[in-house]
Amino acid sequence: MKHTVTFENTPLSLVGRRVEPNTRAWKCTLVDNDSCEVTLEDFGEAIKLITFFPSLDTPLCDLQIREYNRRARELGGGKASVIGISKDLPFAQKRFCETFGIRYMPLLSDYRYSSFGVSFGVLIKEWNLLTRGALIIDRTNTVRYVRLVEELSDPPDFDEAFARLVEVIENPAAGSPGPGPPPQGEVSPIPAGLLSGMMREIPGWKLVGGLKIARAFSFADFGGAKYFIDTVSSIAEEQRHHPSLTWNYNRVQISLTTRSTGGLTENDFIMARIIDQLI
Repeated sequence: MKHTVTFENTPLSLVGRRVEPNTRAWKCTLVDNDSCEVTLEDFGEAIKLITFFPSLDTPLCDLQIREYNRRARELGGGKASVIGISKDLPFAQKRFCETFGIRYMPLLSDYRYSSFGVSFGVLIKEWNLLTRGALIIDRTNTVRYVRLVEELSDPPDFDEAFARLVEVIENPAAGSPGPGPPPQGEVSPIPAGLLSGMMREIPGWKLVGGLKIARAFSFADFGGAKYFIDTVSSIAEEQRHHPSLTWNYNRVQISLTTRSTGGLTENDFIMARIIDQLI
């Protein structure tokens, strides 16, 4: 998936994981219209079509929400959950839904943690808003479709998104998704003999004492380093992982280990690969 979009031909950078079709959907924490925290898991095993957008206070986002709501109504209940996500405040989303009769798709806010934006790589760094696009998650929690609108002043392709949704409804659990985060409490140390081979998969990281992996990152300035730390922190919470960080102006040192096992686990290497995607 591309990690840039444009607005009136001005490039904008996207921050977060690079999500592709046939990979597992990662966890994220959102806020509903009553300011209660929710996750995508709260929708159960329903197929989910998620449309995301910068702000409902713009004509194009207004159009996007209304059209998705109309098509969700025509789709009928029980076939899939259609969800809208932005960084608008929950009370603004609630007022919008009440004013314009948005009854067939919930609007959820990513304002509190930027969790959805970072987990799915759709957070605009320069604006701290979500970009425009859609994705579909099937009943096995596999991403089956991802589409970003490359120029933010252009409307999304409604026909394509709902056509792909129908395909997923007809085949709700296809493909073999890549690995997700290991379940909590089900991790074991990686045998020492396998570590050297795994280190070749994460160039730039160093094995320290056979018990942790570490890497140093440099940025143009203090602000760039801070933004990186904030992004890593958001992902670490979703991953149930707590890296050690050392910050000195524009340099950040990160070390990873699994304290509960006293060594390295697969979760440490997953976290390292995700961090590498951020830069």
